[in-house]
Amino acid sequence: MKPSAVSWQLFWAFFRVGILGFGGGPAMIPLVRAEVVTRHRWLTDEEFADVLAIGNTLPGPIATKMPGYIGYRVGGVTGCIAAVIAIILPMIVAMIAMLSLFSRYRDVAWIRGMGQAVVPVVMVMMAQLTWDFFDKSKAVLGWLTSAVMAIAAAGLIYWLGVHPGWVIGAILVTALLRPTGTKKAEGPV
Repeated sequence: MKPSAVSWQLFWAFFRVGILGFGGGPAMIPLVRAEVVTRHRWLTDEEFADVLAIGNTLPGPIATKMPGYIGYRVGGVTGCIAAVIAIILPMIVAMIAMLSLFSRYRDVAWIRGMGQAVVPVVMVMMAQLTWDFFDKSKAVLGWLTSAVMAIAAAGLIYWLGVHPGWVIGAILVTALLRPTGTKKAEGPV
């Protein structure tokens, strides 16, 4: 496939995410997964989870980091540019339009309710993504290890106030430093 065709596919995939991703970066993650893993098969679930984990450790909004990396991986520099422009263009237009409407009609009840009504939908989307990741974690680590790690991460993040990036970074460093346990290949001496 020609690079320009890949860039257009990336553009339209992330444009759909940008149009439908009401609620910001976290709300877009399941939509990005649907486009990248399910629809186009540019990444596997494991690769997507890695991109999400690394993206959360880096500064800046996840809504541009993930498309930037995925676009670069799939289509090089032009793919990266296409994906990032596609994800931010609808946000910019929607933000200008909605802020203009909100400032003009902020006292209307249904305008206030519109923002509140989206919260349960985003909550369900995030719960589905969490369950999918827990299933994948169970398959690799087992349910006990997955549950212990989830509880430990929740304790560090919610009760001790540790930034999620530090928790993910510590896990990545631990995984890099941990011996793999592979056996040396035996051959002729």
